[in-house]
Amino acid sequence: MSGSNNFKAERKPAWCPGCGNFAILKTVQEALSDLELHPQDVAIVSGIGQSGKLPHYMNCHTFNGLHGRTLPVATGLALGNQNLRVLAVAGDGDCYGEGGNHLLHAIRRNINVTLLVHNNQIYGLTKGQASPTSLPELPSKTQPFGNPSEPLNPLALALALDCGFVARGFAGGDGLEPLKELIKKAVNHPGFALVDIFQNCVTFNKINTMKWYKEHTYFLEEEYEPGDRQTAFQRALENGDKLPLGLFYQSTERPAMADNMSVLGETSLVDQPFKREEALAEIEEFS
Repeated sequence: MSGSNNFKAERKPAWCPGCGNFAILKTVQEALSDLELHPQDVAIVSGIGQSGKLPHYMNCHTFNGLHGRTLPVATGLALGNQNLRVLAVAGDGDCYGEGGNHLLHAIRRNINVTLLVHNNQIYGLTKGQASPTSLPELPSKTQPFGNPSEPLNPLALALALDCGFVARGFAGGDGLEPLKELIKKAVNHPGFALVDIFQNCVTFNKINTMKWYKEHTYFLEEEYEPGDRQTAFQRALENGDKLPLGLFYQSTERPAMADNMSVLGETSLVDQPFKREEALAEIEEFS
């Protein structure tokens, strides 16, 4: 199997022309196809937002849930069926705002899920409020004179929690091929993987445009080694004129959540024997 059409649903995306979501969708489809996965082997969960529409245009198992509640559903899928490659897609508001608490515990538990965050530094679907990653100089519907809050640094947060895979990509220009490679590595990582993806919002964010990202990002050096957590943390804290892109950190030292659950053993819950009568008897004890 090759080519992105294996994961392409025959639906027309309802995004603004020029939105970075188009490039992310195409890159995800190509990455999964390059890994020679079949649609029935992949589940994608989303919350609410423009990013939340991505599963609508994918040919695989999908679940579209509530605002900020992507990761609890993804956790259940990953634990219930270890044969699935589970991806969660969310926006910067959806994940770092409403879903921030779930993000902390998903990293702490080290669930076997790949999280792709569409970070356009604004709330897109709900019409342009400042998000947790909005820059101070960005005027918005809720902060017309600029954002008084300190922007969240999701990479530094993830590294502080000892996340085993921390990366940042860019959905534009010469960032698309590196982004695809990051997604492939994240999907194959045994444990929780965060890929924060810079993308443009053509409607509500007039500062962080495609041109801005091209001028204010650079790729980590070829000789950079992503195995040192302290060095990765230092690079994640860079906040100068240019922001680094690439794989900041990867480690497999921490066991994934499923590895610490004896009830799973080597067999997924979906493959374990189930007797309806026994289940009803257990339920009856609590009624």
